[in-house]
Amino acid sequence: METKLDLISSRAKRDPSYRFTCLAHLLNEEFLERCYRSPGRNKATGVDGVSWEEYGENLSENLKGLIERLKAKQYRPLPARGVYIPKDEHATRPPGIPVLEDKVVGKGVSRILEAIYEQDFLESSHGFRLGRGCHTALKAVDTLLWNRPTNHVIEADIKGFFDAVSHKWLMEFLGRRINDPSLLRIIGRFLIAGYKDSGLLVESVKGVPQGGTLSPMLANIFLHYVLDEWMEKEIRPQVTGECHLIRYADDFIILVQFKEEAYRVVELLRNRFAQYGLELHPEKTRVMSFGKYEGVNAQRQDRKANTFDFLGLTHYCTKSRHGFFLVGRRTMAKKFRKKIGELTAWFKTVRNMLKLSELWKVLAAKLRGHYQYYGISGNYRGIYRYYLCAKRIAFKWLNRRSQRKSFNWEQFAKYLIRYPLPKPHIVHRLYG
Repeated sequence: METKLDLISSRAKRDPSYRFTCLAHLLNEEFLERCYRSPGRNKATGVDGVSWEEYGENLSENLKGLIERLKAKQYRPLPARGVYIPKDEHATRPPGIPVLEDKVVGKGVSRILEAIYEQDFLESSHGFRLGRGCHTALKAVDTLLWNRPTNHVIEADIKGFFDAVSHKWLMEFLGRRINDPSLLRIIGRFLIAGYKDSGLLVESVKGVPQGGTLSPMLANIFLHYVLDEWMEKEIRPQVTGECHLIRYADDFIILVQFKEEAYRVVELLRNRFAQYGLELHPEKTRVMSFGKYEGVNAQRQDRKANTFDFLGLTHYCTKSRHGFFLVGRRTMAKKFRKKIGELTAWFKTVRNMLKLSELWKVLAAKLRGHYQYYGISGNYRGIYRYYLCAKRIAFKWLNRRSQRKSFNWEQFAKYLIRYPLPKPHIVHRLYG
C-alpha cells in the first residue's frame, strides 16, 4: 500500500494537471486495518456506542462487511454525535464525534488525498501536513519579519470557517485532481452526514464536520484553491513590495511591506472570500504596523507598540541584549486563563480518584505537554508562570482530599524536592 501511495505521489508531482481515475479500490482490508490501528484509538465513541476494543474483537469480519458495502456503493457515514467543546471563554466549538467505522474510512480517504495534494500544497500552508505544524508556521513568521522588509501585518479571521465551506465548491476543487466517481461519492456522503444533537438529526448543507479524520484534509484543499494558490499566482505579482502568507488550517496572517498595499489586499481578500461563501470577521480582521521600526514609530507617535495574536501566542516587538530587533512572544492571555482553568478543573475532579503517585505522573505529563507547545523562544516567562500556577493549584487541591490538611508549604516544598515536577524549558528555539 505504501508503494501504491508513493506511486500516486510521484505521478501527482510529475503532472500537476493529471486527474486520478481509480482510487477507491485502495480502500481494501489491509489498508483499512492499518487505519484502524493508527493513533487515536481510545477516543470517545459515536452514536452507535462502539468502542475501538469492541470493533476489534471481530476486526476481520467487520472490515470485510465494510468493504462489501463500499464496493456495493451502500456505505453511508452515520451522523456524528453532537458534542460542544469550549473554544474560548465565550464560545463553543461545533460537534461532533463520528462512529469508529467512519473514522477508519475517513482516515483511509485522507491518506489517499494526502498522497495527491501534498504535491500541490504550497510553502505557505503549515496545518495538518507531514513535517509541518504550528512551530514551522511560527518560525516562518519570525524569519520573514527578521529577513524581509515586511512592515505591516494583516491579522485575518474567517468567520465560522468549518461551518461555512461550500459543498459545491469543495467537490469542484476535488474534481480538478480526482476523476473517480466512487471516491467522490464517499466524500460527498461524509459532507452531508450531519450530526445528532439531543436526539435530533441536524442535516448538513454546508461546512465540513469538525472532529472527523477527513475534515482537516478537506479544509486544507478548500483553502489551497481559495486562498494559497490565489495569493501566490494573482496577488503577489500585483503587489508592490513584499507580500507573504502564513497559514495554519483556517488561521492565517499576511505580512506586507506597504500600508496602502495591505489595505488593498484586505479588500481583495474580502471579495475573494465572498465568491466562495466565506466572510472575513469584521471585528477580528485588522491591518497594523509591525516590524523593525514599530518600536521607534510607536514612541514617536506616543502610543503603545502594536501586537498581534497567532496560534495561541501574542507577538510583540522587542530587542536582543545587543540592541537588535527581535519578535517577542508570550502566551495569549485568554489561552493562559483557559489552560489554568482546565488544570484546576482536572485537579478538582481527580484529587480523590487517583493515588498521589499516579496523579503526580499525570500532572508531570500535562506540564511537559504545555512546554512542548508554548516552550518557544521568547516565552520562558509564560511557561514559568504556568509552572508556578500548577504548583499552587496542586497545593490547594491536595489539601482538600480530606478534612485533614495534607501539606503545609514547608512539607510541600520537601515533597517537590523528592518528587520534582518537570521544570520549564524552551523546546523550540527560533532565534539564531
